[in-house]
Amino acid sequence: MTKTLHSVFGIFGDLTGLFLFLAPTITFKRIILNKSTEQFSGIPYSMTMLNCALSAWYGLPFVSSNNILVSALNGTGAGIEAIYVLIFLIYAPKKEKLKLLGIFTFVLTVFCTIAFISIFALHRQKRKIFCGLAAAIFSVIMYGSPLSAMRLVIRTRSVEYMPFFLSLFSFLCGTSWFIFGLLGKDLFVAIPNGVGGGLGILQLILYAIYYKDKAKLQNSTKDESSLEMGFAGRDHRPRIDGQKPSSENGEMQPGGGHRSSIDGQKPLRS
Repeated sequence: MTKTLHSVFGIFGDLTGLFLFLAPTITFKRIILNKSTEQFSGIPYSMTMLNCALSAWYGLPFVSSNNILVSALNGTGAGIEAIYVLIFLIYAPKKEKLKLLGIFTFVLTVFCTIAFISIFALHRQKRKIFCGLAAAIFSVIMYGSPLSAMRLVIRTRSVEYMPFFLSLFSFLCGTSWFIFGLLGKDLFVAIPNGVGGGLGILQLILYAIYYKDKAKLQNSTKDESSLEMGFAGRDHRPRIDGQKPSSENGEMQPGGGHRSSIDGQKPLRS
């Protein structure tokens, strides 16, 4: 029964994890259309790529047993995240681009170093502990990277830069792999994903709080836009000589105003 549940949560973790990796496609579609990364940060995607690469390595049979589902998901995720980072490198401002290149170089260096050491310097059990610790540490960093987006949400009172589906699938994926790790008695999987599930809950709570403010702001903006439009068809300018401007004795001006007649004279026509 435990093995069955272990497999079920592993498969569910793969599905929710895939959705988690694909959730930012809406954001990247916006970046490509606008040819700008705006206030979006590329750091979370770089750290996610590193986490996926290390987790995929940890899940391989010669490193740890019964974790092939972990390896399959994270190998796919590493490829997807690499595409996201490439898009950021294309559309980010020069300063941000250089920063992201530095982080990308760091990611490749860390992964290659850990892979090299685990193959040539460590045996089975020590290899599992070494790779498991590395994967767990960077998993926590990955799940913690959206903290910058959470701070932005609190500061701007807007959820625009913290996509809902990214937060939702972060919670579902973290929770699924947390249970998977507990059932498989693998703390290197359970602990970081437990942290991820908890942070996912916090993101959803923030979304619920500030989404209401976003709706109020949109309604307020609509009201202000209506006032600025001048309620087309009505003239709110002061009356001259006590006369009322109307469509019968005045011409329409751009924006819905009328030129009112003065002293009973008909308005001049150009």
